[in-house]
Amino acid sequence: MALFQKNIEPRCGYCARSRPLSGEQVVCGKKGVMSPASHCSAFRYDPLKRVPPRPVRADFTRLKDEDFKL
Repeated sequence: MALFQKNIEPRCGYCARSRPLSGEQVVCGKKGVMSPASHCSAFRYDPLKRVPPRPVRADFTRLKDEDFKL
């Protein structure tokens, strides 16, 4: 099982060259103040900055008692 996806969509929010400025902006060493959703050709992926999506909660409401009997 791979820990990281091979084809990560580039975003300034998780680029190694960017630093957070506020909730809506990051500072890029190459381009200056940018939106976290934008990117440039100098993108370098930093896996520690990326927050993966939360897993979907399991829905057990459709299960019945019969489903748990052998």
